[in-house]
Amino acid sequence: MLSEKLLAKLNDQMNYEFYSSQVYLAMAAYCSSESFDGFANFFIMQSEEEKYHGMRIFHFINALGKRAIVTGMDNPQNEYNSLLDAFEHSFEHEKTVTKRIYELSDIAWDEREHATINFLKWFIDEQVEEEDTFDSIIQKLRRIDNDSNAFYMLDSELAKRTFTPPASEE
Repeated sequence: MLSEKLLAKLNDQMNYEFYSSQVYLAMAAYCSSESFDGFANFFIMQSEEEKYHGMRIFHFINALGKRAIVTGMDNPQNEYNSLLDAFEHSFEHEKTVTKRIYELSDIAWDEREHATINFLKWFIDEQVEEEDTFDSIIQKLRRIDNDSNAFYMLDSELAKRTFTPPASEE
């Protein structure tokens, strides 16, 4: 049975996922304003993915017969010194998300709430992938430095990113 403490933390994480969507939209707007269209697309797709994560939690809470509570969010950062700066901020943001998911999982384990433990496993696996993706792009950006051809290739690669929620979920 879902405790009030765990329900509150799930609602908090749901809202943080929606906030994360806003963070990535702000990064997309920055990229777009700098004519980094492929990078903007990457962040738009990341925003959609974060919204999906929030909706996964929303549906899970409702499936347990509880109520999802949507709350307001802080304004995301909108200014960055460079593309690398934006990606470094996104990587730190993902590390924060990972920490929050781990804390949520710890509560579920402490309360022996097996449905939530099982549900959160997907998020734990997802965070490994998220951190790896951002770290990889940061490493590429550092390697290419001022190589305009390599930068153009990476921008073109990221322009192809799409997001389609898994069909079997939600």
